[in-house]
Amino acid sequence: MSHPNGHATLEKLRREAIGLNTSYVLANGERTRRIYLDSTASTLRLKVVQEVLDRYLPYYSNTHSVMHFGAKLSTHEYHWVHDMVLKFVHADPQIYTTFFLGSGTTAGMNRVARTLREKRPERDVVLTSIMEHHSNDLPHRKHYREVVHVPAQMAAHSLGCVDLNRMEQALNEHKGRVNYISLTGVSNVTGIINPIHEVAEMAHRHGALIVIDAAQMAAHMPIRMSGHEDSARNLDVLVLSGHKIYAPGSPGVVVTRKDLFADIEPQEVGGGMVDTVWVNRYTISQHFPEREEAGTPNIVGTIGLGAALYALHKVGMEVIAEDETRLINYALEKLSQVKDLIIYGETDPCLCQRTGAISFNLRDFDHSLTAAALNDYFNISVRNECFCAHPYVREMVMLSLAEEAERLSDEELANLAELHRGMVRASFGIYNTEKDVDALVAALHHISANREHYKTLYQRLPSGDYVHNTFKFDHERLFSIKAAVDDLLTH
Repeated sequence: MSHPNGHATLEKLRREAIGLNTSYVLANGERTRRIYLDSTASTLRLKVVQEVLDRYLPYYSNTHSVMHFGAKLSTHEYHWVHDMVLKFVHADPQIYTTFFLGSGTTAGMNRVARTLREKRPERDVVLTSIMEHHSNDLPHRKHYREVVHVPAQMAAHSLGCVDLNRMEQALNEHKGRVNYISLTGVSNVTGIINPIHEVAEMAHRHGALIVIDAAQMAAHMPIRMSGHEDSARNLDVLVLSGHKIYAPGSPGVVVTRKDLFADIEPQEVGGGMVDTVWVNRYTISQHFPEREEAGTPNIVGTIGLGAALYALHKVGMEVIAEDETRLINYALEKLSQVKDLIIYGETDPCLCQRTGAISFNLRDFDHSLTAAALNDYFNISVRNECFCAHPYVREMVMLSLAEEAERLSDEELANLAELHRGMVRASFGIYNTEKDVDALVAALHHISANREHYKTLYQRLPSGDYVHNTFKFDHERLFSIKAAVDDLLTH
C-alpha cells in the first residue's frame, strides 16, 4: 500500500541520496558529477537514513536493558525495526520472526543452511538455480550432500527466468530428499525476475521448503511472504541485506517461519540468547528474535535499516516498482541501439520482466576496459567481471558466442571468449533517471566508435584490470581515515 503522496516522497528521496552529487576530475581534466550505476553491489545511503542516525546517536546505548533512559530508547527502537521488517515483506508476525546478523545475505544463507540441515537431516538435497550469487550457492554446497543447479529457460532471444519444468523434474528425481529450494527473487546479473510464488507452490507439493534470496529484490519490488489466498504460495524463509536497500552499514536480515528455528539450539550462542547460565549448563531462550541474536547487535546499523524500510514503505513499493520498470525498459531500448553491444538475458519485457540491472559487453572489447573508460572519461560508475555468479555469467557468455561460431575461426572464437570472460553491469536505484541512461548510452556509442583509440590509452595488468597510461587517481587527496582524524583533532 502506498502513501497518498508516494510519488512526491519518491522524488524527495531521489534528490537527496548521499553521494549523488559527488564529482571527480577525469582523465581529460574535466570535473563532472558522478553517475552512479552500481546499486546492485551497494546502494547509496538515503539522506533520511543519515539524518535519522544523526538524531539517534546522542541517545545511543546498548540494548538488552530498560533500566536507564538510553537503554529504554535503544531497546524499543531495535525491536521496532524487527516489526518494520515483517511489515515490509508482508509476513504474519504470529507465524514469522526476523533476526539480524553480520555480513549481509551471505551470513543469513549460511545460518539458514546449517539450521535446516539440522532440522530436517533426512532431506539432504537442495535445489537452486544456475542464476544464483555465490552467497546462495556455496552455503548449500558446504552443508548438503547434493546441490542441483536448475537451468534458466530459453525465451525468444536469450535466457530468461528459472526453468519451472526442469525444477519439477528435479523434485521428482530426488523425491523425499529435497530439503528446500533456494532461489533468487531477482538476478544480480541481469535483473530478471523469477516466479517465486509458483516455485513455492511446487516446493510445497513435494514437502520441500522455499527459501528466497531477496538481496536484489527488496529494493525494487513488493514482497509478500504470507497472506496469499492459496497458502502454498507463502514463503518459508527470506534473506536480504540492508546495504542493498539504501542503508549501507546495516545488518543482514533473515525472515523465517518460527517453527523452522524452534526446538533446536541456535547456531550461535552467547550473551542475550539464554535465560540462565550455570557452571555446567545453560538454558536457551524460547523467545524470538532474542534466541537467534547472540551478542551485542549492530544497533546503529539496524536503526538505519529501519529508517530506510519505513521511508520506502511510505513511498509504496508498488510505486517504486512501476517507476523502475519504466526506467529499465527505457534503458533496454536505448542500449539496443548501440552498435556491437551484446545485452545478456532476455530483453523482451513482454516475455521476461526485469528490474534493477542490465549486463552487457561491447563486441571485441574487454569488459574491464569498457568499465575503465566509462569511469575515467565519462564519470560513470559501473561494475564488471562475473558479479559472484560465475556459472550464470559463463553460460550466458558462451550462449552469445554460439552465434559467432559459424563465421569465426577457432582462434578468433577463443580470443573473443577471452575478451568476454566477464561482463559490464549497469545497475539502478531510485535516484537514477533517464538522463543517467542517456549519458551511459552516449558514452557507449563513443567508446564503440573509437574502440581502437581507447585501447591505446590503457595497459592491461596481470590481474585483468586496465590502468590508464598517464592518468592516475589519487584517492588519498580526497579521503583517508588517518588524514581525517589528524585534521579533526588539530582544528
